[in-house]
Amino acid sequence: MNTTLPVQRASQLPEDHGGLTSWLVEDLWCDQAVGILGGEPKCCKSFLALDLAVSVASGALCLRRFRPVLTGPVLLFPAEDAHAVVRQRLLGICAAAGVNFASLPVDVITAPSLRLDLPADRRRLERTVSERRPRLLVLDPLIRLHRIDENEASQVAPLLSFLRQLQRQFQLAVLVVHHARKDAHATRPGQALRGSSELHGWGDSNLYLRRHKQSLTLTTEHRAAPSADPFALQLTQHGPALALSVLGAPSDPPAASAPTPVERVRDALAGLDRPVPVAQLRQLCAMRTATLCDSLAQLTRQGLVLREAGGYQLRLPLVSGASAPPFPVSHPKDPQGNGNGKPLAPSQPPGAPCSGGG
Repeated sequence: MNTTLPVQRASQLPEDHGGLTSWLVEDLWCDQAVGILGGEPKCCKSFLALDLAVSVASGALCLRRFRPVLTGPVLLFPAEDAHAVVRQRLLGICAAAGVNFASLPVDVITAPSLRLDLPADRRRLERTVSERRPRLLVLDPLIRLHRIDENEASQVAPLLSFLRQLQRQFQLAVLVVHHARKDAHATRPGQALRGSSELHGWGDSNLYLRRHKQSLTLTTEHRAAPSADPFALQLTQHGPALALSVLGAPSDPPAASAPTPVERVRDALAGLDRPVPVAQLRQLCAMRTATLCDSLAQLTRQGLVLREAGGYQLRLPLVSGASAPPFPVSHPKDPQGNGNGKPLAPSQPPGAPCSGGG
C-alpha cells in the first residue's frame, strides 16, 4: 500500500496551451469554472443565467455583446420557476439573439426537487450529467437545492465540494444562482452573498447583479483572469417575451465610501437569523478582535444589538425597504441625570475580549 501522496516537479506539470485564460463566454465565464451568479431578489439573476445558457448552447453572443468561445449542450435545473415560465423566457432570449428555439440544445431537469445534501439525489445528478455531457450546468437557485444551514461552513463545504468534483470529473462549467443579503450595498458584491464565506471563495468565475432604483449593474469576478468594469443592463421587450441587454456605463451614483467597522459588523449580523459567536463574527467581518469588540459595544449602546447566550444578534432584523439606522447616533445620557450628554460606559472595556458565546 502506497502511503505517500503523488508529487511532480513543477517544470514537468502540464502546460496550458490555450494561454492563461480559457473562456467559456469571453469576459463573463471561464471554461470549466464553478461559480456564483449572485444578487438580491428581483435582480434578473435567472434571466442572466438563461442568457448564458442560450449563448453556450447556440453560439450566439451573450447579452448581444459577449462572445462564446466554447459551445455545447446545457443542462438546467430551475427549482423555483414553472416550466412554462422557463420556456417563455428562453423563447424571448432566443428571439433577441436570433436563435432557433426549436433546435436549442438546452435540457431542463423537470424533477420536482433536487437536494444536493442527499446522497441519492447526488447520484441521480451525477448519472444525468454523465448521460447528457453538458458543457454548462445551471442550478437555480441554491436555496432550493439543500436543507443545510447556509451560514455553517462545515455544512456548506461538502455540497460545494460535490459540485467541484462534478466539474472535474466531467470537465464542465457549473453556474449556481444564489441570493445576496438585502440592504448590503455598502459591502463588496462577493461579501454580500447570503450565508458562509465559503460560497464566495469557491467560485472561479462569479457574477453579481445589483439594482439601484431603475439601474441594474453587473460586476464580474474571476480567479484567473482580469475582471471587466461594471456595466449596466436593462430588461427589454422582444416580441411577447423579455431579455436582458447591455446599456453601457452604469448610471449608479458614485461608489459609497468604505464602510466603517461598526457598519461592517451591523451588515454581517443583518444577514443572520440567530445569535452568532464572536469567533465566527470575527471571520465574517475579517477584523481584529479588539476592533470587533469596540464595534459590538457601540452597537449595544445604541440598542441595535443584543448579547444572547449563543452570541450577538440584531435587536430587530432589517426588513426589505427599511433603512438601516444612521451612523453615528446620539448616545444615551448619563443615568446620573447631569445632562452633560456623556456616553454610557460600555459593558466591557474597549479592546477587551468579547463575552457571550465567543
